[in-house]
Amino acid sequence: MPTNFTVVPVEDEEGDSNSAAAAGSSKPVSLGNIFGEEDDEDNLQDPHSGDDSQRESSQFINSDDDGEPYYEGKNMALFEEEMESHPMVSSLLNKLANYTNLTQGVREHEEAEDGVRRVAVVVPQMGTFIGVYLPCMQNILGVILFLRLTWIVGTAGILGSFAIVSICSMQTLLTAISMSAIATNGVVPAGGSYYMISRSLGPEFGGAVGLCFYLGTTFAGSMYILGTIEILLTYIVPTATVFKESENDAMLNNMRVCGTCCLLLMALVVFVGVKYVNKLALVFLACVFLSILATYAGVIKTIIEQPDYNVCLLGNRSLKNEMFETCAKTKVVKNKTENTDLWNLFCDSNATCDEYFDLNNVTEIRAIPGLLSGVIKDNLWGDYGPAGMLIEKKDQPSVEAQDTSKDEKKPYVFNDIATYFTLLVGIYFPSVTGIMAGSNRSGDLRDAQRSIPIGTIMAIVTTSFIYISCVVLFGACIEGVVLRDKFGYSVQKNPVIGILAWPSPWVIVIGSFFSCCGAGLQSLTGAPRLLQAIARDGVIPFLQANGEPTWALLLTVGICEIGILIASLDAVAPILSMFFLMCYLFVNLACAVQTLLRTPNWRPRFKYYHWTLSFLGMSLCLSLMFICSWYYALVAMLIAGCIYKYIEYRGAVKEWGDGIRGLSLNAARYALIRLEEAPLHTKNWRPQLLVLCKLDSDLKVKHRRLLSFTTQLKAGRGLTIVCSVLEGTYMTRGNDVKTGEQNLKAAMAAEKMKGFSHVVASSNLRDGFSLLIQSAGLGGMKHNAVLMAWPADWGQARDSSARRNFIETVRETTAAQQALLVAKNIDHFPGNQERLKGGTIDVWWIVHDGGLLMLLPFLLSQHKVWRKCQMRIFTVAHMDDNSIQMKKDLQMFLYQLRLDAVVEVVEMIQSITDVSRSSIKRKNSPGAPSFNTLCIEEDKAQLIHDRNTASHSKMNDKAAGATPDRVHMTWTKDKLVNERNRQREGMGVKDMFNMRPSQSNVRRMHTAVKLNEAVLKKSRDSQLVLLNMPGPPKNKKGDDNYMEFLEVLMDGLDRVLLVRGGGREVITIYS
Repeated sequence: MPTNFTVVPVEDEEGDSNSAAAAGSSKPVSLGNIFGEEDDEDNLQDPHSGDDSQRESSQFINSDDDGEPYYEGKNMALFEEEMESHPMVSSLLNKLANYTNLTQGVREHEEAEDGVRRVAVVVPQMGTFIGVYLPCMQNILGVILFLRLTWIVGTAGILGSFAIVSICSMQTLLTAISMSAIATNGVVPAGGSYYMISRSLGPEFGGAVGLCFYLGTTFAGSMYILGTIEILLTYIVPTATVFKESENDAMLNNMRVCGTCCLLLMALVVFVGVKYVNKLALVFLACVFLSILATYAGVIKTIIEQPDYNVCLLGNRSLKNEMFETCAKTKVVKNKTENTDLWNLFCDSNATCDEYFDLNNVTEIRAIPGLLSGVIKDNLWGDYGPAGMLIEKKDQPSVEAQDTSKDEKKPYVFNDIATYFTLLVGIYFPSVTGIMAGSNRSGDLRDAQRSIPIGTIMAIVTTSFIYISCVVLFGACIEGVVLRDKFGYSVQKNPVIGILAWPSPWVIVIGSFFSCCGAGLQSLTGAPRLLQAIARDGVIPFLQANGEPTWALLLTVGICEIGILIASLDAVAPILSMFFLMCYLFVNLACAVQTLLRTPNWRPRFKYYHWTLSFLGMSLCLSLMFICSWYYALVAMLIAGCIYKYIEYRGAVKEWGDGIRGLSLNAARYALIRLEEAPLHTKNWRPQLLVLCKLDSDLKVKHRRLLSFTTQLKAGRGLTIVCSVLEGTYMTRGNDVKTGEQNLKAAMAAEKMKGFSHVVASSNLRDGFSLLIQSAGLGGMKHNAVLMAWPADWGQARDSSARRNFIETVRETTAAQQALLVAKNIDHFPGNQERLKGGTIDVWWIVHDGGLLMLLPFLLSQHKVWRKCQMRIFTVAHMDDNSIQMKKDLQMFLYQLRLDAVVEVVEMIQSITDVSRSSIKRKNSPGAPSFNTLCIEEDKAQLIHDRNTASHSKMNDKAAGATPDRVHMTWTKDKLVNERNRQREGMGVKDMFNMRPSQSNVRRMHTAVKLNEAVLKKSRDSQLVLLNMPGPPKNKKGDDNYMEFLEVLMDGLDRVLLVRGGGREVITIYS
């Protein structure tokens, strides 16, 4: 039936003030009209005016608290109490719409800074072209293009150079695809590649690769500075040297001195004003583009006119022409033949000339034959050689001399280093390492998810075209001997690319100089801020971030100086190649892992990626690392590995939802499924412990030594679950459960214990422990043994819950076929820091339990606490047993089990079931110990008969006139004998059945007494005693007796471990 709601109409502000009268004339209003009003919040009465009865009452709104915040939109009153933790969608969308990226070097958006008010950030305005494309172009095109590409083409040939450029470009393109997928998978705050790797692969990989990327950027600064000094000392100011060329290693020493000065100057510029570096970036980029345009213009000009640069050859050997002008042996001056400067270089004052000079003619050829000259055929193949090899034109005729010992002192052009393909790959690769420039500026982009993929891939395509075209054009225009001349000695000490450029070589010289300066400044600017970003994350303890990266700049300068002291651009280039390749490797790995795991959060907007491309890029990175330099690759991996292990061991715990965690979850799921496919073999059995702990009133662990003993038993291997139960419901004790779990984890950490902790709330302890025994663990990783402490307070009350809980736990572990370990006096067990100097671990093997009794001492002896303790095994021989043969058999069994232990057989000749004979023998033996030492004390030997025994005694007592409710009998020596004789005198058939429970208890008690006597005699001073734990009675009315039996069995012993097997073999003699 339809339902009408009655509400009190409220007048608006423009109405009259007789709201009370209006309240009386209320009328039914439909539900739709109520929630359709959007302006009700403006029409409410003042809560302090009028009657409280006029307020709207609802079971969802707490109307008693006037201090509650009033939320807009009364139709959300149903969710009013959750508004603080669950904001309205409208406010959430408003916050997301106003989101702005943080500036470079500031903590990421997801890590809140307590108590610090965030500074408002101006919305970035950089687009794809300015923010990504141009920075990538500037970083990719640089020193290698101007100083080494012509030499690489001449040494490797056009085909070899094409292969080098193609491999490196392919690798960077694959990395850019993976990087684009990561960059478009959500908002990327400032931090670039480090941020992407750390958030995708975790803090360990992120910190290791981040530091490698930092080292790569720092050594890149060294390379750019060395390139700057090489251009300065070789082409601009050759005379600005400290060491003369006559001295050994003069060029290297000049590079070191001038490079250090340049480094200090650049560091000062970076320290004083970073903004000036950013303002000059456009100037440096313009220099790069002008130089490239001049090169292309020069290539076009060779079709029309060949440049006026010649190479002088002596035979087929290239000569340095900076020391002579005329390429001839003699010249005619005023009809008179005179020797040239070249003659004077090869001949002395006595007209004695070098043998090779006499045998060969001097010829002069064009350095740049031109694009249509056909020289491309001669430059297709490479010309590798050792250091000191002469640069020769192979198709030129030459007569070899016999004596070549003086060649190195002649003005020939030599190879300064040994050349081979893999070396050239390592030298060339830094020219493609600028692909991260766009992602490093992600915090300054208007739309990073759109700009980074487009700008980076377009920059790679453009620069790859430039490099490949330059390889072909250089090989098609320039003579081979000139291409192999690294420093341009054969063309009047001009850069080889400079003599091709139009209108002048100085365009290349000046452009490359400023390009190298700008790249060096940017490296010194970016590297300290990258290190600061890593420090701000707090994953590496020895890095601290505060304010400006001044200390980071000093560290960067120090590391950069190491590269400058190497003083060779060719030696520094492979070093930074290693670090960049490692960074790119992990970018590809991150994309591949995220793609294969298919995590719900992996939803990149960039769709043109695949895990196979990422794996191909990763394989290329790894291959290039070992191709460039296998020993540098190993060193780089060692550095990254050490940083990884350091962060894992000492670093801060960070949870960034990384892919490695997802990979671990998938691996764990796969392993758990595999474990359940087949039953566990005996050889693989190890105790997977469920440790039942008690928490005190402060929710602290009551018996800490129980955790210590677990650590000693497990040695960090296998499954360990530490759990506890709190009485109550989870709704009322939820906070206590969380506190208890935290305390358990803290206690486990203090004991260096590897495992899991779990605290549950249950209506009673019995049900809680029962549920844990049944359901703890997952799949194949379930516990197979339960460890608990002996309930020392079980006898304090007749209805002790501790007694019932303990016996029910024993029954349930037996039913679940799980082993049970019960430690008596657990607080007396040694801690993890103690070292037992000696002593024994005694095993009393009474019944076979699957070998668990013998396996546990072996596991304990693996730990440093018990390592010096000797293992002893005792077994019991009865009257019909051959004790000598038993000992031999047990020794052979232990030998086959590969266990070292002392074996001893304890003979128990008298029957422990014959109480009368035992009592008489003790009574008639004058040297025997007193009864109090062999049997139980009176207060510990009280047996409670079951109902049948009680009824039988009741009938006898009734004949004597006594009618007690229950019969309590203390079994002393005399009473035991008298009761036994009295029962034998008038025993009928029915009485015999009624007597059996009492007699069973008597036999069990005397078994405990005799075993305790034997154990005390042999193992009173042992460090630990392991005993078979007898099972509980099937009749629950005998529970008190059972606890008495166990108490007597362990009486007088300090450290005891009761062991009850799980019903399966746990140790085997087979391999």
